[in-house]
Amino acid sequence: MGLLTDPGVEGGWLSNMLMAHHKLLATLFYVVGTCWFLALAHNSMNHGTYFSENALLPGLVQGEFMGESRANRFLQELLKETEKYPSSMPHSWLLAKLTQLGLDTYTHNFTLNYPMVANKRFSGENVYGILRAVRSSSTESIVVSAPYRPPDSVHHSNAPAIALMLALAHFFAEQVYWAKDIIFLISEHEQLGVEAWLQAYHGTTSADGVLEQGVLSARAGPIQAAVNLEISASVVSHVDIRYEGLNGQLPNLDLVNLLHRLCHRENVKHTIKNRHDHPRPESMEGWLYQLGTLATTVATQASGVPSGNHGLFHRYGIAAVTVSGEKGERSSGRSSTLLQLGRVLEGTCRSLNNLLERFHQSFFFYLLPATNRYISIGVYMPAFGAVGCSLLLVALALWCSSSVQAQQQLNQEKATSTGHEKTNGNAGCSYSLVSCCSIVVVVHAVCLAISWSPRTLALSGTMLALAPEDSVAIGLAAFALVSLRLPGIITRNRLSSGGQCSWEVLKCIAVLELSVLVFAGAVHNFSLALIVTVVYTPVVLLVAPSASRLYRWLKAALLLLVHPLSLLVLFVSIDTWIAFSDESVLEIVPRMASACKRALMYSVVDALVYENWVFPVGCSCLLPVWMLLWHVLHSPIQQHDNVKLKTS
Repeated sequence: MGLLTDPGVEGGWLSNMLMAHHKLLATLFYVVGTCWFLALAHNSMNHGTYFSENALLPGLVQGEFMGESRANRFLQELLKETEKYPSSMPHSWLLAKLTQLGLDTYTHNFTLNYPMVANKRFSGENVYGILRAVRSSSTESIVVSAPYRPPDSVHHSNAPAIALMLALAHFFAEQVYWAKDIIFLISEHEQLGVEAWLQAYHGTTSADGVLEQGVLSARAGPIQAAVNLEISASVVSHVDIRYEGLNGQLPNLDLVNLLHRLCHRENVKHTIKNRHDHPRPESMEGWLYQLGTLATTVATQASGVPSGNHGLFHRYGIAAVTVSGEKGERSSGRSSTLLQLGRVLEGTCRSLNNLLERFHQSFFFYLLPATNRYISIGVYMPAFGAVGCSLLLVALALWCSSSVQAQQQLNQEKATSTGHEKTNGNAGCSYSLVSCCSIVVVVHAVCLAISWSPRTLALSGTMLALAPEDSVAIGLAAFALVSLRLPGIITRNRLSSGGQCSWEVLKCIAVLELSVLVFAGAVHNFSLALIVTVVYTPVVLLVAPSASRLYRWLKAALLLLVHPLSLLVLFVSIDTWIAFSDESVLEIVPRMASACKRALMYSVVDALVYENWVFPVGCSCLLPVWMLLWHVLHSPIQQHDNVKLKTS
């Protein structure tokens, strides 16, 4: 940095090179980093999976589970019982079954104070049973969970998963080798029940009292791992291992590998994102196929939404996955029955029972292009660093340009008043930086107000008989439209007061803030940081004041396309189009509009209930960057005597 901040910076070779060629260098780094990341899907650029934790001993676990007939009997009894409870959970039946199996059985009550509608509450009741370990004193535990879904639920029935859980509980209760407690949890209201149970188990509370987690009657030892079951039929075509958690958190890779290894041993077809491994991964078709799998996992992680109930365990340092089974035909040679699934789960629990300490040896930051291949953080971060380096080059070039301009302006003023007296260029640049502070403060204040507005918008919409999702969508869209006029208002006020702000300094602040956001975010949710960097870097390179009205309109259109709200609409529309590709345009457009409103509402509610970061970070971090770039685009054209930064 000494070369860039030297008082004689206007004559430095490094600063001159950056100002003259920064666009070319940034484009080169962007292209190289993007191509590098895409190439990571090929087997020659990634690695085969392996076990770092030898204590799991998955190869030494001999399956003994033979409870398929018992699981089917439980399933038939449960289906008859659910006919009596079309919209609720048969708590008494589940409690009776778990008690008959010899477990310590309890219920757990919780209440959600819905934050978007006043005086609206939802109540739920979980059922859980604890199998106490006979070889220890409840110092550690494992969780096997399954959500209960009533007949009128919009989701597929999960009765086979609960029946298999009961059969496993019966089998486990007869064994004497357990060194850890096993908790069998049946949750109500999907992720809400699991979140309330985890908060009550660990003694935490939600913000603003949105979720009243209740009190647990009994606990087991600290939870080391959890397996969530979502099985929709007694015969499944394949098993999908889901591992993405809240805010992009991932479980230890050893647990994911354990499930895949046991599925392979029991001849169960297993997938990632419902995509099987390509038979020829070294070929061009295999690389493209694995690239599609990689892109799907990146998109899921970037959303910050857990792909199953397991995703809520990660914030407590608990490795967890979801085993999802889709309906198949028994006549198919590769379909799997409850017997095979039970043996997979038996092997998983017995391997976890062997653990001497928490998962720690394998990776917590990784990407999976296939079930048996992984890309570690040490492999994908250099590619991301190359893409992110483009932003740093632009910021450095803008800093050098603004420093030189401030130096020359001060020299001219001194020459006219006291002769050719030299002053420090950094002082002039700092004056310009201070003059931009008011713009930065106003922009961030507006964005903070937007991030805090959804609850007020939803409650205000009730007076106009608007649904919460409609009032939130309309209110945020109105905020976005009004904010487009903010640069003109700020510019007129500053001109009337005689203040000046160099657009180079303002853009430098925006790019530096974006760089901090993506590089810091890459160690929390890498996929989201990658998408933001790939989308915004070309825009950063192009956005600058332009004398041509056509160029200014084209840049404005491009900038509007990457507005956080526009990106949400774009991604949700693409996902809806893929999910309903067989429908006509007239049918799918209303679906897209409805899906966009629901996605926006879910992001707000998830932030309040589960502390999902996507909406708060998008409003308080990414939106200010966009508004600063919008202000840069509409800044007055400045004439420079000696230094011209060619950005328009």
